[in-house]
Amino acid sequence: MPWFEAKPFDGAWGWHWTMNRFKPDEEVAGRRQIASHYYPLIGPYASDDPAVLEYHTLLMKVAGIDGVVVDWYGRTSYFDYGIIHLNTEKLAPFLRKTGLKFAVCYEDQSVAQMIKGNALPVPDPTAYARDLFRWLGASWFRDPDYARVDGRPLFVVFGPQYFKDEAWSALFEGISPRPLYLSLHNRRGPADGAFDWPLPAPDRGLKAVDEFYAKSKDWPIAMPVVFPRFHDIYREAGVHELYGSIEDNGGKTFTTLLKRAMESKAPVVQIATWNDWGEGTNVEPSVEFGYRDLEAIQAARRKALGTAFSYSAADLRIPLEIYQLRKRAKIDSGATSELGLAAAALIRGDVTAARAVVRRLGAKPQ
Repeated sequence: MPWFEAKPFDGAWGWHWTMNRFKPDEEVAGRRQIASHYYPLIGPYASDDPAVLEYHTLLMKVAGIDGVVVDWYGRTSYFDYGIIHLNTEKLAPFLRKTGLKFAVCYEDQSVAQMIKGNALPVPDPTAYARDLFRWLGASWFRDPDYARVDGRPLFVVFGPQYFKDEAWSALFEGISPRPLYLSLHNRRGPADGAFDWPLPAPDRGLKAVDEFYAKSKDWPIAMPVVFPRFHDIYREAGVHELYGSIEDNGGKTFTTLLKRAMESKAPVVQIATWNDWGEGTNVEPSVEFGYRDLEAIQAARRKALGTAFSYSAADLRIPLEIYQLRKRAKIDSGATSELGLAAAALIRGDVTAARAVVRRLGAKPQ
């Protein structure tokens, strides 16, 4: 979720940290008051901060994650849609440097929101979407770092919620190769398959995951989901009632789902989520859970890849050291250059060289 704005970097706190109720400028026991039950290990951050983008992508690389699915609302400057798009473009060079892929999860509910707010760029919603998808086809879908399955760009839709199922074939006309289209929970219309997502409705939770595996076994493709829990902050924030909850179970929810997904031999497994702090599905390191879920991913990748995956749990601590040193070395060009060398060493798997740099520059052990 590339939607976070933080006052120390952006000049103001964005909605996803405040939800118009919480006050991050106020601290209790050393923690800023944010719209989340959990607290990022680096504190609340900005999604366009280069130090944060480096920290996130280095962590993903060391954890064994192959890429990012970005929650994306198009390119129009309405609500924070434009900021999310710009932040995605700022993320892309860090993904490229780290060797990670990216794809988008398109939120077509944004079309209804723009119509409601009289902000749709053109009068015809279908024409707007076709123009947007043509842009995708000519830009991101052609990017060598965009995720592909069997040569086709992966295109995930959270729904669809606005466009009817039968409309999607027309929306993709003229895009070559045609994107591999996955709809939410169920294979809808011309979708090639579907992806799963945490469903915290009462008495659903893990039962819904069982149902997804059962109904997807005959689809051409399915993307199973792995998540640690669901514990949203919406009621406390006054946004709306809770969606429900899914228990963390001391990490067993995540490890059980991860094992099942890896054994399914699905071409793509999605972790939900890296950093949806408002819904509490974060696997990004937190004060409460530390690196626990990333260590579980490491173990799964090590089992699948053997000696081809060499990062250890201790190596997950290096990106934080680099991040902390970045924040300390804002005007020290020499230290900044050395930290770039440390990041490059970590990316290529030379953790000894990376660790030597951060120790030399004085990072405190975490």
